[in-house]
Amino acid sequence: MIVRNEEHRYLSQALQTHRPWIDRAVIIDDGSTDDTVAICRDLLEGIPLLLVENPASGFADEVSLRKQQWEATVATEPEWILNLDADEILTADFGVLRNQLLSGNEDAIYFRLFDMWSDTHYREDQYWQAHAYYRPFLVRYRPEWNYEWKETPQHCGRFPLTIQHFAYGCHTPRVKHYGWARQEDRIRKYERYQALDPEARYGWREQYESILDTDPRLLPWLD
Repeated sequence: MIVRNEEHRYLSQALQTHRPWIDRAVIIDDGSTDDTVAICRDLLEGIPLLLVENPASGFADEVSLRKQQWEATVATEPEWILNLDADEILTADFGVLRNQLLSGNEDAIYFRLFDMWSDTHYREDQYWQAHAYYRPFLVRYRPEWNYEWKETPQHCGRFPLTIQHFAYGCHTPRVKHYGWARQEDRIRKYERYQALDPEARYGWREQYESILDTDPRLLPWLD
């Protein structure tokens, strides 16, 4: 996990939800100025934890940050890597399937991600339909492979491109992404993309502009 200034957001909920499924945690703190690091240490007490504290944020060059995360993680010699952001929450059925997934023949496990626009609704329209596709969240580490990345400073992906060649399966657990669920977060992320990708070289301009839509199409989350 990569974290930055998550004290008043979703970090506590994420760690408490995922803690039963964690054998070892690797967290990169990207220059937090609040109590994020203390929360990580407190809620993961008793679990082996590698917590790297960067002195300043490196998110303007996301691919370097993701590489740092990857290298710190693989240095622990993992069998499997579950990669979630601090505002992403796996549904409880993952716990039921966890051991089955880890003992299978697939090397990459794909789930659907839902962009929550509130605690109870997710967004679905021409610009927001991430949940229509499956994407990798859990991969088996294959140390014999050479790993290459999408070399872009934004939207580089959480895993190396190399995992696209892994045998994979699409499974029923879902990921609730709360990064857009509060108005203040949407404003902050809109401003961040305007600053980091003003020409929309790495993202989709129309989607950037749609972040602040006042009446988006929302659908209720169903458990």
